[in-house]
Amino acid sequence: MLNFIYYPVSFILWCWHWVFGHVFGESSGFAWAFAVVFLVFTLRAILYKPFVGQVRSMRKMQEFAPELQKIKKKYANDKQRQAQEMQKLQSEHGVNPLGGCLPMLVQIPVFIGLFHVLRSFKPGWGEVYFFDAQGVESFVNAKLFGANLSTFITMPENELAAFATERSSVLLVSIPLMIVASIGTHFTARHSVARQTQAAMDNPQTAIMNKLTLYLFPIGVLVGGLFFPIAILLYWLSNNSWTLGQQYVVYHRIDREEEQKKVEATTQRQGLAPKPGAKPTVKPRPGQKPQPRKPASTQPRGAQPAAEQPASTEAQADGSESNGTVKPSTEIPGLSPDRSPSKKQGNKKRR
Repeated sequence: MLNFIYYPVSFILWCWHWVFGHVFGESSGFAWAFAVVFLVFTLRAILYKPFVGQVRSMRKMQEFAPELQKIKKKYANDKQRQAQEMQKLQSEHGVNPLGGCLPMLVQIPVFIGLFHVLRSFKPGWGEVYFFDAQGVESFVNAKLFGANLSTFITMPENELAAFATERSSVLLVSIPLMIVASIGTHFTARHSVARQTQAAMDNPQTAIMNKLTLYLFPIGVLVGGLFFPIAILLYWLSNNSWTLGQQYVVYHRIDREEEQKKVEATTQRQGLAPKPGAKPTVKPRPGQKPQPRKPASTQPRGAQPAAEQPASTEAQADGSESNGTVKPSTEIPGLSPDRSPSKKQGNKKRR
């Protein structure tokens, strides 16, 4: 039913075994061990870009986590409206919740496929997906420090005898791998938790998930190691090693990008700010050119503004010269300036 997973996984494993088989020999345990390790590295390299998207999505979600909490409290009794508002907020910030889960979701079927393929490598089974009978026999005869890669600690004695492997050899190889894989799982989770913001860590759900990843998952590796074949323990160890190194590289890369953005934003603000001593400009109206603001008046305090002083033409009309001297009036009462009686005087005589 899951052949679309089993065949690609077995093909990648076959390719790497062909490479390392030319170095260590086809039936060497080291050739098969390196084939499993580089199977993991190949799949994780394919998922590198989705992992970067996952980290960016998680960082953005941590930034507006307080806003999500406000929406949950505001629409606590209306789950449909709550989901709509949360989806709207996520779309505004350009965050896809499924993008953060994609790398993890892809690794699950790969783990299942590798587990099934390795468990299918048994004596006398013939062809197993992309491997022919000779390839299966090569895996069955390969031993790593005396233990076959398909054996595990709780394996029945009759099955161990079919692989010509003693339980002590399985314990000698499995226990160190279990311990190192468990420690690697813990440090990988710790490195991821250390990148969380304080607001995200204060969230009760996030705090529970952090405890699960920090302590429960490593314990699960120890317990599961009793039932996992040695090849699966190699897969788990190499996967944690890749994840830890990848997190270090990706997180530092994103930190440098964010620091560069802050520097560019600061430089841009400084470029738009007015230079020291520059006169501010009046905001122009539409279609009008910007003009410098007029300097403040330098007249002494209490002096009459120039606009309120009498104009020189008015002073001349009153008989004053421009230099301030007053001319004597030559007008005769009752006569207009042209020596003719005024209209008012003529009206009085008629009466």
